[in-house]
Amino acid sequence: MEIKKVAVLGAGEMGHGIAEVCAMAGYEVWMRDIKQEFVDRGMERIKQSLLKLQEKGKISNVEDVIARIHPTLDLAEAVKDADLVIEAVTEVFEIKTQVFAECDRIAKPECIFASNTSTMRITELAKATKREDKFVGLHFFNPPVLMRLVEVIKGEKTSEETVKTCVEYVKKIGKEPVVVNKDVPGFIVNRVQAPAGALLMSIIEKGIATPEEVDAAVKRMGLPMGPFELMDFTGIDVFYHATKYYAKTISPDYEPPKILEEMVKSNKLGKKTGKGWYDWSKGRPEIDLSKATDKITPLDFTMVEINEAVKLVEMGVATPEDIDKAMKLGLNRPFGPFEIFKTMIDEDQLLNRLNELANMFGKKIFEPAQSIKEKKVKQMVEGEKAPQKAEEFQTIKIEKLGDGITKLILNRPERLNTISPELLDELDRAITMF
Repeated sequence: MEIKKVAVLGAGEMGHGIAEVCAMAGYEVWMRDIKQEFVDRGMERIKQSLLKLQEKGKISNVEDVIARIHPTLDLAEAVKDADLVIEAVTEVFEIKTQVFAECDRIAKPECIFASNTSTMRITELAKATKREDKFVGLHFFNPPVLMRLVEVIKGEKTSEETVKTCVEYVKKIGKEPVVVNKDVPGFIVNRVQAPAGALLMSIIEKGIATPEEVDAAVKRMGLPMGPFELMDFTGIDVFYHATKYYAKTISPDYEPPKILEEMVKSNKLGKKTGKGWYDWSKGRPEIDLSKATDKITPLDFTMVEINEAVKLVEMGVATPEDIDKAMKLGLNRPFGPFEIFKTMIDEDQLLNRLNELANMFGKKIFEPAQSIKEKKVKQMVEGEKAPQKAEEFQTIKIEKLGDGITKLILNRPERLNTISPELLDELDRAITMF
């Protein structure tokens, strides 16, 4: 199916950015929200963003792009005749499912529904509709106009045709798709980061270090943002709702601390409200790198992320290669967790430190993954690039197609590809490898 008309539901932090990206790529976009002030604010932010891009020579005509964006309060106007509906409303399950149920009654049968949720299982959201095969996750990263990654998440009933259409759409808007093959809370990037977030909250709860001390230590490693600054940037309410959801769906270890709940109640949500862990009223906060704490090591955050990344591979969510790609593109990091493991971390060191952290903070989510316990992570990473040379097999050829798919081709033309004991043995070895 060719996508022509796109509806974006929500004109807030993510919604207006997604609408802008679609319009820049030539799509006609209807951007809908529930109040005129929300729509007006979204359009103003789009205009300011486009003017900056024009100044940098990245676009030629702001008005042409704006003309393709149609702001509205009318859900039917936005969704009727749309080929793709992208939901970007607040990260509350009940609100999202209500929106999708309403859209389902309006949209044409072939319309694809996509959620920009950062955490929630696509399968559960899809149940609010009668088109579970045409329901997918399209998780953009903030700000959408700059961040290259879009996670394309398969629900349990999402059709391959829907995934294929959405992957092509993501490419057409100039983004890099990474397919998430199994629908788990948090998908790839946020799921890998989730234990690091729990570790951050534990450090604050126990008074081990301040947000600035932690951020300074992390930034001294060369990362563009510290974790608390990043939390402020994306929204403390987003982090809070995510951890509440993880506490319900993954482990009670993710239950957010009282201080986070109080910040949300006080509307201290980070950059968008002017105050969070830092004061944003005068722009981006200055992190004093001299305050870097020595009470914790930034490598601890890396280790719990590697641990979670290994668990995702074990679950069949994604390959090590795709996880590294997603983490680099989604967070502007120079290296992915498996790349760091290969170059910096010993398997014994990883195993021992994870056990120490699990005991220190009393959290099972820090306990090492099975492959780490069995010291098979190196094999997991290197196995992804396992034998691709045709000469290693005499009766079959191997082609890696990407997205975790490998093609095995029978190669006995002189025997018309008849089955032989040798061929069966090589098939068995190849399947075991991949």
